[in-house]
Amino acid sequence: MMVLDIHSILKLFKKRVADSHKGNHGHALIIAGSKSKMGAAIICAKACLRAGAGLVTVNIPKKERLAVFTSVPVAMIEFREDKKNWNQYNSVAIGPGIGTDKSATTLLKSVLGNIKTPVVFDADALNILAKNQGELLKLPQKSILTPHVKEFDRLFGKHDSESERRQTATIKAKELQLIIILKGHKTFITDGQESFENSTGNSGLAKGGSGDALTGIITAFLAQNYEPLNAAILSVFIHGLAADITLETQSSESMLITDVIENLGNAFNKIQN
Repeated sequence: MMVLDIHSILKLFKKRVADSHKGNHGHALIIAGSKSKMGAAIICAKACLRAGAGLVTVNIPKKERLAVFTSVPVAMIEFREDKKNWNQYNSVAIGPGIGTDKSATTLLKSVLGNIKTPVVFDADALNILAKNQGELLKLPQKSILTPHVKEFDRLFGKHDSESERRQTATIKAKELQLIIILKGHKTFITDGQESFENSTGNSGLAKGGSGDALTGIITAFLAQNYEPLNAAILSVFIHGLAADITLETQSSESMLITDVIENLGNAFNKIQN
């Protein structure tokens, strides 16, 4: 297992070309939010944009459109009730705040039936998969799962320790041909062949919304044509690094995930400089 540091990250990071345009940096689709959980969609979209995606479309219920129009005007909107053109996107994430009811389950199954490229599954999408175990076998290869401890145990059974979870994550990632990001104090990333432990981040991230932001960052890197494992590694490290930078102006108690998103630029600058 490799412990991630800035030297290993530099080997993966691709500096933005000076004469590039938005089409060079991909179009990300974020399927997130519901009546009482639009914050998850907004956080995810903002993080995706801050992480460099050229275009971001947020798939939301039509009644909730004002929340995105006012909070993330640089994002585009796709209404959940409308017919989809899945082929226009370079990356897709599903889960933050979508709920776990019948309509959310149908939505997830629609994604599995129409998208064959790697997808980021987080939050409610993981909880739906936990209740529909057969769907795990239908996930596109190299898709990325981002469970925290409770979500992981819902997916793969009760575990008594972090070491047990890491062992199961490695086995399941290889078996299902997925990438698993086991979120925690030292986030663990594995594709079943190689495993990594993150060295950035702090307890200020132990708040709601942190996972939504991470999902947005991963989706941005996938849109920019990073290999899924590299996208996972970079996203976890930069997410944590931005949180560490945030401690320069906030405490771990006062830190908000919106502060962390605003410091993503400083994290990118630190890596490049």
